[in-house]
Amino acid sequence: MLPARITIATRESALALWQAHHIRDRLTAMHPGLTVGILGMTTQGDRMLDASLAKIGGKGLFVKELEGAIADGRADIAVHSMKDVPMHLPAGFAIAAIGEREDPRDAFVSNQYHGLADLPAGARVGTSSLRRESQIRARFPHLDVQPLRGNVNTRLRKLDEGQYAAVILASAGLKRLGLGSRITVVLEPEQSLPAAGQGALGVECLSARDDLTSLLAVLNHAETAWCVRAERAVSRALAGSCVVPLGAYARREAYGVRMRGFVASPDGSQLVAGDLRASSIDGDAEAFGQQLADQLAAGGAREILAALDHG
Repeated sequence: MLPARITIATRESALALWQAHHIRDRLTAMHPGLTVGILGMTTQGDRMLDASLAKIGGKGLFVKELEGAIADGRADIAVHSMKDVPMHLPAGFAIAAIGEREDPRDAFVSNQYHGLADLPAGARVGTSSLRRESQIRARFPHLDVQPLRGNVNTRLRKLDEGQYAAVILASAGLKRLGLGSRITVVLEPEQSLPAAGQGALGVECLSARDDLTSLLAVLNHAETAWCVRAERAVSRALAGSCVVPLGAYARREAYGVRMRGFVASPDGSQLVAGDLRASSIDGDAEAFGQQLADQLAAGGAREILAALDHG
């Protein structure tokens, strides 16, 4: 029997609240009579804004306290950007649905320049992501890439104040907040390969809650879910986290599905890339991801990762 009322645990940033309200509205539209409450929370990742995510434990800091609210019964589900979800969920938790993907690409945002290639030597570029940083450094070693934390509006304010010549943000977040007009140019995957799960929303609950799994099934977008599972398998196989510059992106193309991935050193001096195709998405997503991980490993990814572990 489906529940009559559920509560969503969410971070209190504007983007996280947009995501929670979006899922609430989808669920109430598809399940007439369902009541959905919102439990706003401030996570450790939101509180610790003076250090890079890589140094304070990675993006799992945005998820852990929401899971705690589910575990102790204050909430039933949590809504996450899938790129923020750790590759290994705690025992007893599951991603019950992955919604249709918004634009997964990175966005170049600047008030003066038209793209990365237009930035002069020494120009400061802000990003919160080692994945983005390594790709920029590999292609544009003359730029000054610096950490940029805070919510979307905070990052844009820092740009507008002149602290950065440009910032790199997720296109999906800007578009969801109605800030798509701030995008100077979208970076194609060939320029900046997205993170595993980027642009997709996932809904987490306790794996034992069959009632919630049934309730949430209407939100699942099969093609997006398959691609995200494949991408996460690449990252999981190579110990991918926020502290590892790693990208993985799968998408359906005319002949089937294509997935690209890379692992790099933070300074971009070493970068191993892989590219894999399959005729359809009917196969095992995790096995497809593992294949690409094996391809990257054969190309030298494990040596890069080992150097990071000992760095």
